[in-house]
Amino acid sequence: MTEGPADASGWPEWESFVQRHGYLSWLDLEVEHLEDGRAVLVIEQDEDFENPVGNDGHDPVHGGIVATLIDTSSAFALRTTFENPADAFLTTTDLNVSYLRPATGDLRAEAEVLRAGGSTGVTEVTVSGADGEAAVGRTTYRLFRDGIGEE
Repeated sequence: MTEGPADASGWPEWESFVQRHGYLSWLDLEVEHLEDGRAVLVIEQDEDFENPVGNDGHDPVHGGIVATLIDTSSAFALRTTFENPADAFLTTTDLNVSYLRPATGDLRAEAEVLRAGGSTGVTEVTVSGADGEAAVGRTTYRLFRDGIGEE
């Protein structure tokens, strides 16, 4: 993984966060860009993520990987709305994914915060692959701006 524009977010620890998180580390998730209310995450094509359907070339990526990319990019975008993203507490309360076409090749998720209030955040995400737009999603998160259990 390379460090790049993500440093501008004020959360340069994003890479160590991914490495400490077993599943995200296994995905080799890369944060391509972070800014206030926006995140772009990339997962490179990997045969371990594919559904073995016997297509010529690469098989489509499993829908669970696409859903994870939507969920995770949303969390990163919402973290940018916290004063200290590294210490942010948040949890998914709703995840909606609409699959538009098979996701193939490298996947790129662009998440945008639609609203980040005191306790709830909503995002919209587009996932694109080698064949174009593969999925869109919307998430709702519970934001714990004062820490977990403290309201």
